Parts: sequence; C-alpha cells; structure tokens
Amino acid sequence: MHILVIDGGHVEAEFRAKFGPAHEYTHLSTDYSDREGQDARVLKTQAAAQAADVVFCCESAQSFRLFSALGLPVFAEASCDSLLENLWGENDVANDALLFGFCGLPTLINRPLLEVSIYNEANREKLAETCAALGTDYRVVEDRVGLVTPRVICQIINEACFTLQEGTASMQDIDLSMRLGTNYPRGPFAWANAIGVERVYAVLEALWHDTHDERYKVCPLLKRQALRGKPFAV
Repeated sequence: MHILVIDGGHVEAEFRAKFGPAHEYTHLSTDYSDREGQDARVLKTQAAAQAADVVFCCESAQSFRLFSALGLPVFAEASCDSLLENLWGENDVANDALLFGFCGLPTLINRPLLEVSIYNEANREKLAETCAALGTDYRVVEDRVGLVTPRVICQIINEACFTLQEGTASMQDIDLSMRLGTNYPRGPFAWANAIGVERVYAVLEALWHDTHDERYKVCPLLKRQALRGKPFAV
C-alpha cells in the first residue's frame, strides 16, 4: 500500500518499523504558516493524496477534510480529541468519510496492535480490510479522549511527577524502579521525554477537561516542564 503520513515527521521511523518495507511511504507537512508557499503545499498534498491508499494524520482529526472526498481510509491521531467532539457539527461530511482515530503518540505506534477508534460503525468492515492490507492486527477502543494506552501511560508519568515533586524519590530512582520492578521499557520520565513532555501535558489536560477526574489533574511540575518546552533531566 501507499501510506501517506501527514504531520508525522517526528514518528517517520516508527511508521516504517511498524508497517515494514513492503509499503510505500510519503510524509508531508500541512504547516501553512509560510503564506508564500501555502498554495504549493496544498497542491503537493492533494497530489500525494491522489496516489495514496491510506492516510495517517498525526496531529489532528481536522486534516481529514483534505481527503474525505477521495474516499480514502483516514486515521486521525485521537489521543487529545475524540472524533465525535472534534467533528461536532460536521456529521454530514464525517458520516460519509472512512474516518478512524488512532494512537499516534511517539513510542506507541510500533506495537503489535494498532489502537483505533471508529466514528461510523458502518465502517468496521473497511477497517478490517485496511488493517489486513497494512499487515497489522488492531483493536477497537471507545472513542474517548485519551483512548486507552495514552490515558494509562500519561497518568503514570503524572503520578511519577507528583512523587518527585513531593520529594519521595529522585527522578533517576523512580525511572529505575519502574523499569526493574514493573518491566516497563522506559521509566516514566524517560518515557515522557520520548513521547514529548508537551504532548503528555496536552493529553492530561484534555482528559481533565473531559472527565474532571482528579486522577488526570496535571502535576504542577509536569505543567512547568511542558510550558518551558524542556525534557526531564534524566
């Protein structure tokens, strides 16, 4: 298949590792802040979509509008926005689109299962067909903010930040204990850096606004680190 990845330069290697060398890949950016090159970018994106078999939008479900008219399966990163909320008021367009949410955070793409949500239940058969062509197993999760894995991992990172902020243990000790004690591939602070501290913060903020559950209230330490745009010093 020809896989078009939009705004996914930060996870290009993961996509290639996940789906393998049998597929063709095109990576494009929809950053139109450079007005001089905006028209050229739009034309390039449209041309790439014409040649693609499936589209992954790595930053927002909003990008699906560029491709819905082509009838392509579109997977939109849905860790911070449920498809239903993101597309509220546009049911006439979205219901006709082959639109799915997916877990597209760094480190969470190249896994045996592709974590997906569905906007229109009528598209389950197309989802199965597309994932078979991609050569990946998948699991459908509820269309809610945070999906499943981002919700769990970001909450663990948040709790680690509270532990550090309270002086219970050092950053290095927390990471080491989580790797050795739970067999996690990374400690929570190293994992936050790999995902991107700003992205972790964005997921937790979205969860808090969606649920107002105290479990997702962002630790001030994590918030400061994200707003400064700095990784943890692990």
